[in-house]
Amino acid sequence: MAPKNDDDWSDSDDEDLSDVETNVQLGLSDGPLESPEDLRDARVSRIGGHPAFLRAPPPTTSAQCKVCGEPMSLLVQVWCPMEESPNDRALYVWGCSRGSCQKKDGSIRAWRQLRYNKKYAEKLAKKAERKKTKEEAERKAAAEAAHSQPKANPFSMKSATAPNPFDLGSQIFESESTLDEDKSGSSSSDEAVSDEEDVEEPQEDAELAARLANTTLDDSQWAEAPAYGALYLSTTPEYLPPAKKVKLTKGAEMNEDDEGGKSKDGGWGFEGYENSIDVDHTFERFTKRVGYEGEQCIRYEIGGTPLPFASDAVFNKLFPAPPGPTLPVTKPDFMVVPAQKRTYSLSNIPTCPYCAGPRVFECQLMPNLINVLRASQKEGQTKKKMSDEERRQQVLKELKGEGAEERMDMGWGTCMVFSCQKDCSDEAAGGCWREELVLVQWDE
Repeated sequence: MAPKNDDDWSDSDDEDLSDVETNVQLGLSDGPLESPEDLRDARVSRIGGHPAFLRAPPPTTSAQCKVCGEPMSLLVQVWCPMEESPNDRALYVWGCSRGSCQKKDGSIRAWRQLRYNKKYAEKLAKKAERKKTKEEAERKAAAEAAHSQPKANPFSMKSATAPNPFDLGSQIFESESTLDEDKSGSSSSDEAVSDEEDVEEPQEDAELAARLANTTLDDSQWAEAPAYGALYLSTTPEYLPPAKKVKLTKGAEMNEDDEGGKSKDGGWGFEGYENSIDVDHTFERFTKRVGYEGEQCIRYEIGGTPLPFASDAVFNKLFPAPPGPTLPVTKPDFMVVPAQKRTYSLSNIPTCPYCAGPRVFECQLMPNLINVLRASQKEGQTKKKMSDEERRQQVLKELKGEGAEERMDMGWGTCMVFSCQKDCSDEAAGGCWREELVLVQWDE
């Protein structure tokens, strides 16, 4: 393939220079979370702090490190109800920052909590019933129209229903009028339903907020758990610059990264990974993609494709190497084979242990989250003054090298959360508290 040259860009490419919105939602730090009401509200997504639960607090063992057995700190809590689901839903991720627990399984854990929302379930049921009624009416109208239409006589030279090719204007305007009436009726009906739902929502939100406010941690062991400073977690869509096009020698055009078809991801969604050992192309793509919004702390795209940090065992599990062709070894038949492309696969992801259904990617924690948590921790430490004895003991530990095992810091590149695709729950109990799969790529 001919080398890329900036001089080969076509002037016509200037017509489409606007950034492309992807399906990924980026989570960003958005200032200190200090409001008592927001701290108790599980609908408020957060970085650090103490968790806010939808139901009665679960056992604190859920946040214990599987390596050292000590309680871990909350890294993020995300309010993420599923579309068309009757359940309120929140996702929690805890992490252990002890140096001796890094690069070991079980030092990062994720849980999802569901709570059955009766009023929203009734709204979904009404919506489904309206949709069913509308579809039945449309089928009935179509059947009646087909039945009432006179059958044409193929042996007749005349037909009362034959269209006049010179009267297209009246036909078009007549059908347009009919369509307008149908649209008007449908639109007014939909608007009435929408207005009714809008009136109900504020009341439902207030009732939900009142229920969540009663779920406090004041008398719980959770209040004694270690915690970073609490910060708001706000979301924004991910935008990427459009994939550049370069002219090839034969006049054809190819995307910059030689990627497959374009989607809402602007060509990024179906990119393959080169099976090469010379350069870690995976890390290069990671840094390039993250560089467009360096402050991102979390990437959320349920059912999407994770962004791998490096070419390691986790990468090989998610992007397995394709079977290579059988290569001839004799000199006359010697051939050069291009690097194979890897594609995303869930075949190596274990199924949900509760319902045996498939798991899908939901979100991943990004390196900047460590920086944000570290900053919030230091700010909290400055507010809490150390005594002379505590400071002396800390200096002695550092001089003797005894603090290496107890050093509080995390060393991962990204943590990927895979959750049940069905979002299974315990319907009889009106909700659930279930652990999900976390795959960690450590920063080597």
